[in-house]
Amino acid sequence: MWEKAVLGMAALRVLSGSVEIIAALLILKVNEVEKALLINSGLAIVGPVILITTTSIGLLGMSDRISYAKIAWILVGVSCILIGVRK
Repeated sequence: MWEKAVLGMAALRVLSGSVEIIAALLILKVNEVEKALLINSGLAIVGPVILITTTSIGLLGMSDRISYAKIAWILVGVSCILIGVRK
């Protein structure tokens, strides 16, 4: 059977993918560049939120097996990714 953390992470990724597909269909439906950009900019929030949430779930699932130093390095890495994407 699957671990709860793995199921939670997979469920969030499926949700994220579904949101992306729905947004693509909405963009096609509105057929206007201005509205398409609004929909697309709304997706800019979804990616980082899913990244942080799935990483958090994974770390909680592994917290008894890895050291605090490794958890800190993972958090630093995620922070670097978010800073790099933002700028």
